[in-house]
Amino acid sequence: MASLLEKNIQMDLQQEYSRVDQLRDKLNQVLKGKADVIDNVIICMLSRGHLLLEDHPGLGKTMLAKALATLIGGRFARVQCTPDLLPSDITGFNIFNQKTHEFEFRQGPVFSDIMLADEINRATPRTQSALLEAMAERQVTVDAVRYQLSQDYFVIATQNPIDQHGTYPLPEAQLDRFAMKLSIGYPEENDEIRMLAAAIDQNTDVIAELEPVFGEQELLDMQRKIVAIPVAESVQRYLVQIGNVTRKHAQVSLGLSPRGLLTWQRVAQAHAFLEQRSYVIPDDLLETALPVLSVRLGVDQSENRTLIDEILKSVKLPEYTSPSVN
Repeated sequence: MASLLEKNIQMDLQQEYSRVDQLRDKLNQVLKGKADVIDNVIICMLSRGHLLLEDHPGLGKTMLAKALATLIGGRFARVQCTPDLLPSDITGFNIFNQKTHEFEFRQGPVFSDIMLADEINRATPRTQSALLEAMAERQVTVDAVRYQLSQDYFVIATQNPIDQHGTYPLPEAQLDRFAMKLSIGYPEENDEIRMLAAAIDQNTDVIAELEPVFGEQELLDMQRKIVAIPVAESVQRYLVQIGNVTRKHAQVSLGLSPRGLLTWQRVAQAHAFLEQRSYVIPDDLLETALPVLSVRLGVDQSENRTLIDEILKSVKLPEYTSPSVN
């Protein structure tokens, strides 16, 4: 009986790994030559985090978000953040119905599965704060009434690192709601040539041809399994020691918070799952350190990699053996 149960569990895992591989392949077809970025986007989503993309315009951020929504069978919404954007433009608002003489709630773009907040740092702090409850608790409160959002709710926010005229820097509380910060970057020459060649005589929308690879509730079920992936105490102690180093480092304005440590652990669990491993190892933390720490250390983007490497080298890697799974 036990052997049969183990076989069934293994078959379920293989099916889930297969779906993630399909998702990865499809996204790599949409955004060519950016396999590392695609993997981190998938890890961020599987960890139930949110993603901040800091990059130049025209590099495929919107296409990536729309393709991801299609492939998980979810709803997509896009918000162009501007200084005159109101909180109700994001969460929704109550409107008076002349026929029924009652107020009716009109849902905003947060009632989606994948929401792209384009140039989020152009919205005012008041409007940015409208996303805090949605990102942290997957709910919004409008006129003292609480509305639940999709359990798959995933925010991809973008900001332009060059044109900072008329922007409002994201406060630390907002940044800490993001699991990762990534940069897509310009494609390699051969990848751009492939992109141009593929556009010749292309009469249909590439994203419109995509089919979902996840069924209803499958993504949520997968996320719940990932949260349960075991993490050895030695790995958790290593994680806490890194957090302590960031809090005492002279160049770091704001060290890792307990919420940041929890986020990093979930990201490491998702990385282990992407590697088809049923437990977390120190390499899962090392491989995800740059995107996780970049969003929350409060240092200049150009200094991130050097500083993070210095922090990681200052903490001894734990002696590690794979945990036994009951």
